[in-house]
Formats: sequence, structure tokens, C-alpha cells
Amino acid sequence: METIVRRDIRKLKLEELKAFFVDQGEKPFRAHQVHEWLWQKSAKDFDQMSNLSLETRLMLKQHFVINHIQVDHMQQSADGTIKNAVKLHDGLIVESVLIPTEKRITACVSSQVGCSLDCKFCATARLKRMRNLNADEIYDQVVAIQQQAELFFNRPLTNVVFMGMGEPLLNYTNVLEAIEKITSQKGLNMASKRITVSTVGIAKMIQKMADDEVKFNLAVSLHAALNETRSSIMPINDTNPLEELGEALEYWYQKRRRKVTYEYVVWKGINDSPEQANALLKFCLRVPSKVNLIEYNPIDAGLFQQASDSAIAMYQHLLESNGIVTRIRKSRGKDIDAACGQLANKFI
Repeated sequence: METIVRRDIRKLKLEELKAFFVDQGEKPFRAHQVHEWLWQKSAKDFDQMSNLSLETRLMLKQHFVINHIQVDHMQQSADGTIKNAVKLHDGLIVESVLIPTEKRITACVSSQVGCSLDCKFCATARLKRMRNLNADEIYDQVVAIQQQAELFFNRPLTNVVFMGMGEPLLNYTNVLEAIEKITSQKGLNMASKRITVSTVGIAKMIQKMADDEVKFNLAVSLHAALNETRSSIMPINDTNPLEELGEALEYWYQKRRRKVTYEYVVWKGINDSPEQANALLKFCLRVPSKVNLIEYNPIDAGLFQQASDSAIAMYQHLLESNGIVTRIRKSRGKDIDAACGQLANKFI
């Protein structure tokens, strides 16, 4: 008897699903029913698809699987932040975070298992990059946090940020497909303006995003606006120096007319001088932008230490006096290693 190799049904496009049903002697509208269960109702099992006959569900089980994620471990911070250790179908783990504030509930999701970019201040960079996440695995993280928002806070999920493990622009196709499912009326129907993709600054991919006319927001993990300093803490700057990054961001703004957000941590003895602050101001003036000055979250007792309050105030005053919207971002979830830069799969 021939063994049927079961495929991941969420890898099929709607037209492929229609063709499958026709091949099985079924009506093509069944594909729309299944698609709705998968992407609007986030079904994890074919038995949940109650408007399909038992025979149809059995047939789907014979041919397909739904490789949904599982929240393997959940921690809740004193400030309400929730960190999830998410187990993928192949046993690998990534982390995602629910970040509650007075006005928002944000899902911070991962796009890769590990990371290959070796940023010196980031715990995730110490993990070997194992693989890219599939679009459905990214989507599932959002669904899990959406459910936690309703369960623990009785409020809806409002925002999604790609600021978890991995570099989203090195998993470009899957990230865009996930965002399409998250924003589609046939998916989670979240507004594109509520989604932000954060990158270390891969110039050619920023230009590609502009050409692809994406509708979400762009954030750049900058942290220094002098090449020597930035290369010392972010090796990606060797191949994507600030000159090329700046040109790509100018192209982005020319095509998309959307402000860029710069994420910037000020460290003692590294970038806390007036020279560094003035370099950031000059870089910010290239395109309309805003700056988040982010509290540093130590990952060990090493090189990186939070700068003084006076250094942060110096940055804020310089930027704001030159018309750059600047916010100081206090980290959330530090007590459970869920804050920016701390995601490192400690449960594996």
C-alpha cells in the first residue's frame, strides 16, 4: 500500500488548496472553508473544522498536518510582561514576549531560531542560527500572544514588533508572508501601521522593502552613528557602513514617505560622549525620523554598562532641540530576561 507523505497544509496557497479538493472530487469552496479555519480562526486541529463533514476531515488528516507551535514555558514579570518559550514542530525553541502598557499590548516576535549577526551586546547573538522561521510559525506567535492578551488582561492585542530573536530581513520572504496573513481580512485583520519590523540595517534589503511598497513601519537598531564605534559593537556595519545605510534610508523615505525609528542604547565609555551624540543628530537629519533611547539590559558583567542619566539627558536635549522626537524607553520584563537584547532560550 502506498504511503502518503503528509504535507504542512499551511504551506499551500489558496489556489493550491482548491486544486487539491478538485483532485479529490470535492467542491473548490471547501478550500475557502479550510483557509478560514487556518488563518482567521487559527485552528490547530482538523477536528476543529466543524462545518466540514467527518469524511472530509479524515481525508485532510490523511494528506496534511498542521505544524502549530506550542507555548512550552511561560513566565510573567512583576510588571505584567509575559515571556513565552515557544516550541516548534521540530523541537527547536524561540522566544516571544507580550508587553503590556496602559494604552497598548504589543507582541514582540522572533523571526529566526538564533541569530548570525554577532551584535556584542545581545544575548541572542550568542546562539547559533539554526534556521529561519516559517510564515505560519511567526503568525502562531502573534496568535498565542493575542490569546494571552484576552486571557490575562481582557484587552486586545494592538501592536506587533519584529524585535525578538533573529534578523527579520534575513528571512524576508517568510516575514512578509507572515505579515500578509496578520494584516489580511482573511487572516487576523490587523492594520499595517500597527506592525514594526526592526533591522540592524541591511541596506539592500531596506531598498527592496521600499521597492516592494511595504506598508508596515521600519525601525533600525543603530546604537552608534560613527563607523568605527558601530563596527566594534555591530559587525554588520563592516559590510553595511553608515554611508550605505543612510542612502538606503533616504531611498526608503523617498519611496514610502514613512518616518524611520532609530533604536539607540547609550553605554558608558562607548557612545556617551557629545561627539557620538552629534553624529547621531547628523544621521537623524538625513530623513524624517524619531529616536528611542533604550535602557540597556545587561546580559553579563562584561563590557557594556548603562550610561549615566546625565549622558541620556544630553542626548535627549540635543535631539529634541533640533526637532527630533525622542523618547526614553524603560525596559519591561527584566526580571524574567524578557527585555530588549535578553532573549536567549535559557529553558533549553
